[in-house]
Amino acid sequence: MSDVRAYLERKTALALGRPVRPSETGVLHKYLNLLIKWQRSQRLVSSGEPMWIVDNVIVDSLLFQRALPAAVAAIADVGSGAGIPGIPLAVVLPETAVTLIEARQKRGSFLTTAIRELGLRNCTLVNRRIEEVREELAGRFDAVVLRCAGSPMALLPSLERILVHGGVVVASGPPERVELSVGGWLEVAGPNGLRRFWVYQVT
Repeated sequence: MSDVRAYLERKTALALGRPVRPSETGVLHKYLNLLIKWQRSQRLVSSGEPMWIVDNVIVDSLLFQRALPAAVAAIADVGSGAGIPGIPLAVVLPETAVTLIEARQKRGSFLTTAIRELGLRNCTLVNRRIEEVREELAGRFDAVVLRCAGSPMALLPSLERILVHGGVVVASGPPERVELSVGGWLEVAGPNGLRRFWVYQVT
């Protein structure tokens, strides 16, 4: 797995635009191995191939950081699934509180294990639907990130509720631009090509 670790370190540095600390590489590599292990019994991601996970899970998650405001104290990852993009972000943003919001119990079991085994003290899990917890989480977050959580427009009332005034939503965009009723597109050049995000600020 030494080749995988070197590949992970190189691609992570390109995604972040800075050298990667050995501690970060170590935790991300451990996360990669957890995904591979759990993939045998649960279909957490589309492939268990290590290089694919590096490119399509870890590196892709880290690109969300480029769309976030410079100083973010608290992030909610809504529809976190296998911890994407929340866990990689929690690894490289140790001073930022990251809350993983995931309704499915099986995914919750994986996330609980990952948080514990990776030693992510800045990361917590809410194993419920966003619609069920939006009142108790009202005004808690500076940013919400979404990768595979359905239409962000359908979730927007709940997302706005849990954000502070001026908070932002950053969601995965489609391969092609589409017309938007709110928010705008942000394109980021990543190590695997252009990445598009929908960014919406609560006013």
